[in-house]
Amino acid sequence: MSHQLIYLIVFALFALSMVFISVIVSRGVKSGEDFLMGGRGLSVPLLVGTTIATLVGTGSSMGAVSYAFNFGWAGALYGVGGALGIFLLLILFSDVRKYNLMTFSEELSFYYGANRIVKGVTSILLYIASIGWLGAHIMGGSYYLAWITGLDPILSRIIVALAFAIFTIIGGYMAVVYTDTFQAVILFLGFIMLAVLSINKIGGMGEVSNQVNDGMTTFLGLGAVGWLPGISLAVVIAVGVLATPSYRHRIYSSSNIKTVKTGFLITGILFALFSILPSIIGMSTYALDPTIDAEFAFPYLVTEVFPVGIGAIILISGLSATISSGSSDYLTAVTILLRDVVYIVTGKMPDKKKMVLYSRLALVFTLFIALVATLGATGILDYIQNFISTVMTGLFVAALLGKFWSRATWQGGIASILGGSGTAVFVLLNDSLISTFGNPVLPSLGAALVAGVIVSLITPRNQVTDEEALRILDKERSIMDEGTTDPLKNIS
Repeated sequence: MSHQLIYLIVFALFALSMVFISVIVSRGVKSGEDFLMGGRGLSVPLLVGTTIATLVGTGSSMGAVSYAFNFGWAGALYGVGGALGIFLLLILFSDVRKYNLMTFSEELSFYYGANRIVKGVTSILLYIASIGWLGAHIMGGSYYLAWITGLDPILSRIIVALAFAIFTIIGGYMAVVYTDTFQAVILFLGFIMLAVLSINKIGGMGEVSNQVNDGMTTFLGLGAVGWLPGISLAVVIAVGVLATPSYRHRIYSSSNIKTVKTGFLITGILFALFSILPSIIGMSTYALDPTIDAEFAFPYLVTEVFPVGIGAIILISGLSATISSGSSDYLTAVTILLRDVVYIVTGKMPDKKKMVLYSRLALVFTLFIALVATLGATGILDYIQNFISTVMTGLFVAALLGKFWSRATWQGGIASILGGSGTAVFVLLNDSLISTFGNPVLPSLGAALVAGVIVSLITPRNQVTDEEALRILDKERSIMDEGTTDPLKNIS
């Protein structure tokens, strides 16, 4: 039996195990909120499992290994940025659990007096953002599935997309949570094993250091990548965590604020420790063969270095990283679509009785869009960094100003979003600026902050209190149950 066939069989068994878990979990799905929010009762172990699995996604696994292949310990910057993002999310936003929100766009509108324009603009942007993340994970998983099995790259993307689509469609949010937790254990054990085996293959960490370039072994590889680009990479990953809807979804669906804080603290520590592993793997791969394409450093170990048994474990560990993250962004995208975008477009909330059916149909629709969006894309690292800088930085700044600055206005929030995106696009079109900063995140953050402050100061203050804003949002949420079309019609 060929190695490629063995890997395909292992992948099929892995996918079937995810489906089995989702079938069991689906028995507890009684309503649309169960399907999309899991009953809002996540415990600390489940929160840690699903969050760490989401963090260890395409960028921090395949992307970090590839980056370490080129820049050594700089591969750990993914983990540093991700851990920083989780810790800041804990400190700045964990208390929003008390508002019983469902989506990040709902949270942003709350900060600006339940403003409909803010909610409309951000819901569409966040839906696009979630599709973008989903596309990144489809790309990542398909790269090494194609590499190690010899499958056509387009077919590989379709297979990877279907792999996590099936169990998500069957079981909804709790299927994602339980499969994430299962995959988190697999990917941690797999990456630890791969790091140890890679070091032993070279002859020890000292030998690895001797065979890579000098700059690669400096503190966080900053001697190789440069201080400003290195800082930009860590910041862009942190902003990705702070503004990606799937992490907010973990807050809204946890049992209480204490659970969020405890779970995020443990997750941040574990992810910071995990960040060492991709760097070791990337540098070891460089020491083994510095001539290969960095994008394929991870699957190279599966096909060229280790025997088929170990290769199968490595394959499942890598796919666990991408599929767990993809399924989280997938479900979050559909929640935003049904909770916010549909209302913005139609003026109506989906019928409660048909919510599970609508959710499954929306999952199919969203997957199709994400899959089509990846067909012409190349390069995971640039895709992720540029995507975050263009879409996410303004959203993060808008949330920060809205929550902590009483003078912030909805016009200022929109200005932050537009200012961040516009600046990111400008930097991306300027080769000298990209060379200096590494990615557009720092200029984008600065522009978003300045634009938000200036526009807020020249526009009228928000007159809606937090209590009034919550009443409006609570009424909207009840509309989903009542079938009313105008969420403000009956508010006194």
